Amino acid sequence: MKTISSEVAKHMGNLSNDNGVISALAIDQRGSLKKMLAAAANKPADETTIVDFKKAISSELTPYASAILTDPEYGLPATKVRDKNCGLLLSYEKTGYDTTEPGRMPDLIENQSGLRIKDEGADAIKFLLYYDPDESKEINDKKHAFVERVGAEAKANGLPLFLELVTYDANISDAKSEEYAKIKPDKVMKTMREFSKPEYGVTVLKVEVPFNIEFVDGFNGNNDVVYSQDEAKKLLKKQSDVTDLPYIFLSAGVTSKEFITEIKMAEDANANFNGVLCGRATWKPSIKPFAAESEAAGRKWLSTQGKQNIENLNVALKGAKSWKDKLEIK
Repeated sequence: MKTISSEVAKHMGNLSNDNGVISALAIDQRGSLKKMLAAAANKPADETTIVDFKKAISSELTPYASAILTDPEYGLPATKVRDKNCGLLLSYEKTGYDTTEPGRMPDLIENQSGLRIKDEGADAIKFLLYYDPDESKEINDKKHAFVERVGAEAKANGLPLFLELVTYDANISDAKSEEYAKIKPDKVMKTMREFSKPEYGVTVLKVEVPFNIEFVDGFNGNNDVVYSQDEAKKLLKKQSDVTDLPYIFLSAGVTSKEFITEIKMAEDANANFNGVLCGRATWKPSIKPFAAESEAAGRKWLSTQGKQNIENLNVALKGAKSWKDKLEIK
């Protein structure tokens, strides 16, 4: 069992509900969100619409979330209008990854540090890593060292580290393909196992569901079936057994309905997961009315359908377990 300080435990309490379950909302998208807003408005991207959009999401939806994740670049104004009982995570990584060299190498926001993130009132540092466990040792060794440094910095500032892990295969360009769906479970398991090691200083793993629901029998539409529903549930249980750390699911761009289906499958599998950090599944459809019509129209969608999405997710989280069962306070 991982040991944490009383300071880290206090921050974890700020990020979770009364049952020790993390029901967090993610709005740390940057480049991709600017593009979506610009496309909806049919005009070039700007630097103000994204800030206003994040503020609208924060003010409308944080009363129903245990925490919110945003970025220091565009999201700080949104942190000021969040619900007083809603905890805060801030992203430390630059958006995207370095495309000038192989390996999808990460980088940090240049004017940020663990101390600055703490001074902004954050309860945790979130760091995103793209990871292929089967890539070259040279590339992955650099990534291991990178996470070790971020973990040490989080510890030095008395903050939890939430490590977001997005897997890929260096030889498969489309992570949504059937080809990748067949190997995704193995990628996710290997990656979680690696970053559960104590040298990384991770407090909570933010991870993918270990399959692509669009290839699960009954949810596959026009796609071939790669996994039966029973196989998908067994993968969720296997994932649960891979780590002793608290872990939460990311929504990975699926719809709200699909994400809730995945969460219910995890409950059916008796997976020992500890919550979610859900982004686009909750709020993505509000982009069009917000950008193409008006802020009022976007807020109306958020206050009705967006609220319903997050409340439905909260109901689905009844099968999640408390992080307190996995972390010992020293």
